[in-house]
Amino acid sequence: MNNDIFQRMRASQPLRKEDAEYARFAEVVSRTISLCAAMNATATELDQVREKLSEIIGTRIDESTTIFPPFYTNFGLFIKLGKNVFINHACSFLDIGGITIEDDVQIGPRVNLTSENHPLDPADRKTVLLQPILIKRNAWIGAGATILPGVTVGENSIVAAGAVVSRDVPPNTVVAGIPAKVVKTI
Repeated sequence: MNNDIFQRMRASQPLRKEDAEYARFAEVVSRTISLCAAMNATATELDQVREKLSEIIGTRIDESTTIFPPFYTNFGLFIKLGKNVFINHACSFLDIGGITIEDDVQIGPRVNLTSENHPLDPADRKTVLLQPILIKRNAWIGAGATILPGVTVGENSIVAAGAVVSRDVPPNTVVAGIPAKVVKTI
């Protein structure tokens, strides 16, 4: 059995407060909240935002990528950003389950990417269930859309504004609605 909490998280194993290494996870969350607040309060230039977000995610963000603050994340270390990515204002990335955004992706304002959930069983509801989100190359996520755990948005696809995406989006399609459904092929 793998004893490192971060490797277990990357393997989508449930996260429980009783975990012997939970304090390590909580330290990262605390650090991320502090760094995020500082970034949103002080970064006034795009280069500063990239620099501060690079510190949060632990990987240098390519200079072709643009992030407009405010930007929110609860963990940060499981975010991977490609090149030429655009992330508009007030987006929230809950990345404990992992979020990968490939090259040339556009993300509208107030988009929520949520890679974590909780069990239905009330006795186990504080457990966090982890499933990664993957946004493939050249996708466009419209304003106010929500992408739920375990979803892959296919290459060149469009998620319409306000959509709630609970299932994979095929490549070269447009999805819309709650829950999101394919409304057009590109």
